Amino acid sequence: MKYAAIAGWATEGEYPVTFMCAQLGVARQGYYRWLKTGPSQRERTDAELTDTIREIHHDLRGDPGVRRVWAELVARGHRTARKRVWRLMRAAGLQGRHPHTWRKTTV
Repeated sequence: MKYAAIAGWATEGEYPVTFMCAQLGVARQGYYRWLKTGPSQRERTDAELTDTIREIHHDLRGDPGVRRVWAELVARGHRTARKRVWRLMRAAGLQGRHPHTWRKTTV
């Protein structure tokens, strides 16, 4: 997270990288190593899963929730935890529709 902030500020040219690394308490070498390696394996699989989740959410009309999306992922052969699906759906801004319960308003 700190490295991403440094990268954002470095592209704007506001402060030198050495100054930002010193202020945030990280090694300059660590920043450049992070910059060179790119996204981790988990970030790449999260991006792929998010694309699949968006596709499932669009295909299933009625705005499915986490449980239905997770069940569809399992049916398609993706082994993942329900909480991971919840986290990715929340990050993507997707949520299920909760139908309102019918209530009697007059006596």
